This record gives sequence, C-alpha cells and structure tokens, in this order.
Amino acid sequence: YETFFFCLRAPFPRNMIENSMFEEEPDVVDLAKETPVYPLDPDEVVYEPRSSRLLVRGLGENDLEEEEEDYESSARLLGMSFMNRSSNLRNTSSPYTRQAPSGFCSMPSPRALVIGVFVLVLAASIAMVVYFLPRCTFTKDGCHQANSSAEVIYPKSSTGELFPWTEMRLPMSVHPLRYDLLLHPNLTTMTFQGSVSITVTAEKETKVVVLHSTDMRIIKTSFQGKELKTLEYKPWQQIAIQLEEELRPGQQYIFTLDYSANLSSSYDGFYNSSYTDTAGIKRVLAATQFEPLAARKAFPCFDEPAFKATFSIKIKREDGYISLSNMRKSKTTPLASGLFQDEFETSVNMSTYLVAFIVANMSSVGRNVSETQVSVYAVPDKKDQTLYALDAAVKLLAFYNTFFGIKYPLSKLDLVAIPDFLAGAMENWGLITFREATLLIGNHSSTLDKQLVTSVIAHELAHQGNEFLSTRFQALAKDSLNSSHAVSAVANTPEQVAEMFDSVSYEKGASILVMLNSALPDGNFQKGIIAYLNKYKWSNAVNQDLWSTMSSVTSQSFDVVQMMSTWTLQKGFPLVTVTRDGPRVKLSQEQFLLAAEQPPDIDRHLWQIPLTYINNSCSNSSACKNLFILKEKTGKLQIAASVKWLKFNYKNEGFYVVDYGVDGWKTLIDALRNDVNVLLPEDRAVLINNIFALSRLGKVSFRQVLNLLDYISNETEAAPITEALVQLEDIYRLLDKRQDLGLVARMETYITDHFGTLMDSQSWEMETSVSKQTLRSALLETSCRLGRQNCRDKAMKLFNQWENSNGTKQIPGDLMRAVFSVAAQSDSGWKTLLSSYKMSLHDSEKRRMLEALASTPDVRKIVILHAGLQGSDIQTPELPRIVRAVCQNFGGYLFAWDFVKQNWIQFPIGSFSLQSIIMSTTSQFSTQLHLDEVRDFFSTLKDGSSQMRVVDEAMETIKLNLRWMEKNVETLRRWL
Repeated sequence: YETFFFCLRAPFPRNMIENSMFEEEPDVVDLAKETPVYPLDPDEVVYEPRSSRLLVRGLGENDLEEEEEDYESSARLLGMSFMNRSSNLRNTSSPYTRQAPSGFCSMPSPRALVIGVFVLVLAASIAMVVYFLPRCTFTKDGCHQANSSAEVIYPKSSTGELFPWTEMRLPMSVHPLRYDLLLHPNLTTMTFQGSVSITVTAEKETKVVVLHSTDMRIIKTSFQGKELKTLEYKPWQQIAIQLEEELRPGQQYIFTLDYSANLSSSYDGFYNSSYTDTAGIKRVLAATQFEPLAARKAFPCFDEPAFKATFSIKIKREDGYISLSNMRKSKTTPLASGLFQDEFETSVNMSTYLVAFIVANMSSVGRNVSETQVSVYAVPDKKDQTLYALDAAVKLLAFYNTFFGIKYPLSKLDLVAIPDFLAGAMENWGLITFREATLLIGNHSSTLDKQLVTSVIAHELAHQGNEFLSTRFQALAKDSLNSSHAVSAVANTPEQVAEMFDSVSYEKGASILVMLNSALPDGNFQKGIIAYLNKYKWSNAVNQDLWSTMSSVTSQSFDVVQMMSTWTLQKGFPLVTVTRDGPRVKLSQEQFLLAAEQPPDIDRHLWQIPLTYINNSCSNSSACKNLFILKEKTGKLQIAASVKWLKFNYKNEGFYVVDYGVDGWKTLIDALRNDVNVLLPEDRAVLINNIFALSRLGKVSFRQVLNLLDYISNETEAAPITEALVQLEDIYRLLDKRQDLGLVARMETYITDHFGTLMDSQSWEMETSVSKQTLRSALLETSCRLGRQNCRDKAMKLFNQWENSNGTKQIPGDLMRAVFSVAAQSDSGWKTLLSSYKMSLHDSEKRRMLEALASTPDVRKIVILHAGLQGSDIQTPELPRIVRAVCQNFGGYLFAWDFVKQNWIQFPIGSFSLQSIIMSTTSQFSTQLHLDEVRDFFSTLKDGSSQMRVVDEAMETIKLNLRWMEKNVETLRRWL
C-alpha cells in the first residue's frame, strides 16, 4: 500500500523535523522507467588532456558573478589563458597575468588578435572532440586501445581503479529476490557487525553486480565459495562486485557480504538513540530510519524502491533488551556468549526503505483485531501513555479493512514510540515508528494532542488523508515561487532526493487528490483507489498508473489522465481571474507566480482546472456546488442574471487562487458584512488567504485587503480567524525586524481593535471542543505575544498555580504555549521551565516548554541553540523547532542567523531540517542589506549547499519581502 500517493518514499538525516500536517516526512515520486545517463562532475574524470583542461579552467574558474564581461574581454581571457600556460616565461604566481614584452616584440593588431583567438578556439574544440571520442578510456597513461564497454568516461573508485558503472541509478542486469540478514549491534561500543546473503536473478549477461553501500567496512564478499573483489564509488554510494564469469539470464545466484559499521549518529540508517529514565540513568537503544536512502547504511542492498524482495532477519542482542522487526518473531535462541538471537518470519515482498528493526528496553500493550495483533511500544516509564494510541490504532485498522476492501496482510502490527526520533513517523511494514509526541497521550495531553496522534496513526496505517485547510495554504505559498518544482520530478543526486521532501511533493500531492475527489461523483474516488490498490499491490507504480486506473473504473465528464498530468508534471498552480458582465462570466487562467522577474515561459503553463462554485442563492452545502472544467486559457460561463455574487473554489477543495476583480471582491465583501454566515467558514478562510496572496502578487491593493478584514470583528470560527492572524502576524514580524516602531505599534493596535473583544471573551478553563481549543489557542497566543495585560495576568496566574503545585495543577494543553511563553519572559520563570523540561515525561508538555524557552528576548539564554546542536539536555531533532521559535522575536533572529552560519557544517545537505532552518532564519529579512548578506554567505559555500532549491527559495522570499515593503509601507502608514 505504500504506493497510495503514487509516490515512493525515502529516509531523513538526523536534524529533520516534522511537516505541518502529519509531522512526517513527505513522499518522493519515483519516475524511473528508463535509466537516465547522468553527467559526471569534471573532478571525477580520471584524466584531463592538457588542452581541454586549459580551456575549461581558463573560462570556468574566473567567471564573474555579474554579467560585466563583453565578448572582447572574454576573448582576452581565453587568449591569455592559452598564451600564459604555454609560455616558459609565465609568472607562476598568477596564471592569468600578462607578461611584459621582451626584445622587439610588438603588440599584435586587433585583426591579428581576433584571428589568433579564433585559431586557438578551433584547436581547443578539436582537442575536446578527440577527448570525448567514444570507445576510448583515458587514464594517466593516455588513450588505451578501444574498449567496447567503455563508451563513456568511468569514475574512479576509492582504490583509484576505474569503477565499472557510470550512473546514479543501479543497472537492471540483476534483481534481488531475497535477503538473509544477520545483525549484531553492540550498544556499548555503538558499532554493529552484519552479514547479508542476497539471492538474485540475472536479467541479462553481466560480469559485474552493482548495489548500494554507505559508511561500511566490507570485510569479505563471497560467491559460490570464492572470495571476490569489491570496488566502492562513494559519491553515488555504490559498490561493485566483479565476477570471473558472466551471470546467465534467468539463473539465480547468492552473494554473501560480511561487514561492520558504526551505529549512525545522524538519525538515519541503523542509528543509536538515548534517553534518561526517571532514575536519572541514561538508556540507549538502536533503531532504524531508512527512508529515503539509508537502508544502504545498515546493510549492502539494492536500495531503490523498484528492487523489491523478501527479508529474513536475525538479530543478536544482550539480555535485558528486546528486538523488533517487520515480521512476527519466530524463535529466540540462547547463545554460548550469553547473548540471545531472535529470528523473525520471512517478510512480504517489499522495498528496502520499508525494512525496520529495533533493539531496546521497551514495554507494550496489545490487542487483537481482524486476526492481527496490534501492539504499542514505549520506554517503560511511559507505558501508561500508550493506551490511547492502541485504541485508536485498533479502530482505524478495522475501518481501513472495510473501507478499502483489502485485509491488512500481516499477522502483527507494532507501533513504537522512539525517544530521539527525527521524523514524525515512518510507515515501515508491520513496525511503524513514531516520535513520542505523535504516539503517546498522557494526563497532560489536550484534545488537540489526541487529534494529532489520531491523524498520524490514520495516515501511517492508510498510507494515503477539516484540519487539512491550513496545510493547503502552506503548500500554495511554497508552490507560488519560481524555485518550486513539479510533484513528479526527477532527482539526480542523493541530496536532491532528500530535498524532495517538502510541502510541494507532500501537501500539494495530497491537495490535488482532494481536488480530484471533489470533481468526481460521490463514491467514485474511493472506487478508483480500491481498484488501484488491488491492481498494483506487491509491485511498483508511477503517478500515471493511478490516473489511468481512476479513469477506467469511474464515471466522469473529463479525462482524468489528461487533467491530472497538468497538475503533476509542471510546477506551480493557476490564478483564475473572474470577469462578470451580467449573466456572462469570463474565466481566464495564468500561472500564479511570486517572482521579482517573470520567467519567459510563464505564458506556456496551462492547467485543466475543475472549478467549483456557489452563489448567493445556495452556498452552505455540497448540494449547492457546481462544476466547470476550464481547459483553455479562457472559458465562458453562463449564469442567471439574478445572481448577486459568485464564490469559486468551494471549501478550498481546489489548488488554485481566484481573483474576482474590483467589483467581484466588493460584492463578496458586502455580503460578508451583511451576514457572516452567508459562506461556510472554509470559504471565508480561503477568501482571506487569496486576497493576501493577490496583494503580495500586486493584483489587488492592500486597501482591498483591509476592506475585507473589516468583517472580521463579527467572525467567531477558527478557520478564518487563524488564517487572518497568520497573515497579519507575518506582516507584523517583518515590520518588527525592520524596527519600524511606529508601524509596529499601529499594527498591534489594528489587531487588538479587530480581535480584542474575542480575545478577552475566551475561557482559560478546561475545554473539550476541538474547534474551540483551536480558536482560543490562536487568539490567546497572539494576545499574550502582543503584551496585552489581561492575557499576561491570566497566563501568570495559571503558571503560578502549576508551579506551586509541582505540576499537579494541570494547565489546559491548548493553553500551555501561551502560558509558558509569558512565564519565560522572566528569569525565574525561564529557570523553572528549563528545570521542568529536563524532568518531564510528557512530550507534548516538553515541546511547549521548549518553544517558550526559545521565545525569550534575552540573547544570553538563547544558548539553548547550542544545547540542541549537541544533543545534551535538548535532543537534536528539536533544533529546527528551537530555531523557529528564536526567530520570532527581534532579539533572537539575527543571533539565530549567525548561529546557522557558524555551524553550517553540522547540517545535512538537502535534509528537511536544513530546509526548515534556512527558511526560519531568512524568511523575515526584507532589506537590501540582508539580501546581500544571505547571497554572499551561500556563494562562498563549497559543499554544494548553494545549489539547494531552498537557497533559491530563501533568496526569492527576501526579494519579495523587500518589494512588498517598498510598495505597501506608505499604504500601511495611511490606513492603519
């Protein structure tokens, strides 16, 4: 079922944080039907002939950042490069320094110089053609005799020998059928020994087997009783086994590799984790996180999703620990060494990234449902917090068995809460791993915490998804930038695979499924999904397979394949402009793109958009919804002349933004002023989101934004209020970081004028309604953050009661962030929270304490950033959360940026955590000075970081902030 999102999934580096929806890493699309050829980095080529080396380096190493060179200066550079490198009199300290004339040599005429340069370029071109001639392998000894298998330049292995494969994707010459894996982790030395026997079938004749391995010491490689040579190419994390005789197609073979490695310290692969129990003793365990590319860190394997196989796993462990894996344990054998060996049943056919195993001291609760034993594991001190998750998992498993008409295929399902776990959760077959915060529920947990745990469990069990509203808004924001990417995209390096884990791949992917569901007749989406799961279970699929299946089994008035391809194969989303002339409505589409400079291909983007709409005669139920498919740049819609207003994108089920024009916006604003309930809360929220987005794009004035928000004083629902607060606080923080104190004060007044009455009416007692908890937490956190005395007094009253009772007087879970943040502003409160953080067993409580500790304006206390980096009192996976909280106030955001620059080498390139940290520290910059500083920092990096997509996103965001401020500051001064 892992293919439900037509996506293939992958692991996370250690500092990754949860995403906003399920606190779990996004899915990655695997489009590989054909194996692409990827160019090698020039530094990886074995040998560069002198002439080509001169040409490439003469031009490349001296490129200027600005396009200041004309053709004449480029020609001079090229000419000097060749002349200086061929002269015996050149100055070795500067290869591009022109030498002083000697004797009677005179300067050549311009005509002679041009002719000379032309001859040199021609000669260099000939040399490069010769260099790249096929069937010739260059080495330090020159061009050897033609080699039929060497039609490209081969990279060097770690031993200096030529590596016999030239692509990042593995060859299809062999396919794994079964892995027999034996592991022995040593939790004292933090190392492990391993042995894996891989049964493969040959697809074609070959004398080399290429697979993945990272950070391992291969001790011995055996094949049919003989020891074989193994080469390693580290940049692509590959090893090659060289054979004496060719494998024959259709035959099965077994390779055995013995190896050793360190337990990973980066939260991926087979890694060590630790926690401190209630007795103050440090406990250690070992767990796995293989998605997307880290199974290769635990055992040599074919670590691509298409190479499915079965797995038979044995684990040696010490007494006092248990071991878990994907399948049920079949037996335990005592060993002479005092160790125990656990053996697990052979797994179903699955991808390597879904393999999992854990060695730890844990306790569990369990229950049987539909012939499946469901168990929830946690460290012994937190066993009492597992019951809610068990109850939720049992109910959800029974529901999904019925909903999909497919019985869960395994005999057991374990849900394990792991201390110090980076991802939010991971759907390993039969052994789902979680952060403690996304699985455990204790007495301190709120209804919102229970909602989160239920959502994560539901997501992991289904591996599929009106809490999703804000998630779609976040995906729209990211996909509106030119640095975005298509949902279905090709990744050429491991770092690019890791960077695919963002809201575009994940939340946008889910959003377009929601849109498709809304466009299909009732029940058809479920019907299509069931057919898809049955057709492709135990095999691989790409996104086109989902659309094709959906189209073949459902009834609809449009081509699903054609429509959905426009949403998955191109980046961005459409802006739909509505122009009305009586009963005639013109609809036009263009790409919604926030960019300082519009790209030349922007007009070529075209979507097939399932537009839903309602009007004043019927607007509050799904029966009112109408559908119009906009396939071209423009379309026409006929409506009754009596219709007063139109509202498109019913309940924000579509992934697009709508501009109604001056008249259209006015009619909608007037309707809301007259009756706030004329639209559903979701529709009111999407209007707020869209008008702010259009203001940022320059399509509407900020005055129109303020006109719409005039109705907000009558608003009582969580969705529109929270969206309005998010948008206003974004502007407030930009003004605060620019230290425009006058405008900051006016913005505070504006927010309190519009929301103050509602803020003051909120209860501070226990509340069971999820919607009311969501609403009051948003309002009171904003109120206290703005320093409103009523809010701060009530927060301190609750905090003092909690402190004086040693934590027995509980604070409502949804109010903890507001209460703790107020307390953290004083020295005594901050120290109390830090001490309580270290002692608390309740993860939801700890995280709110941590955010409060990081919210202090006292820079001296922000040393907790270093504690998070070191993983001492504060676990390293919480570092992005700390950075995000530190950046919220003026006192911390520059400190956080300096911290990131100074510790850059600590962050895994491409990881979701690094993406979060970069955006947290830069997204509130809005001055040219900051733009220059960020650009200069990333331009100096030599580790490939500057090529990350998130760097482009950060630069774009700063430019857009700068542009927005330049256009709207005076409007703010006039109207606030």
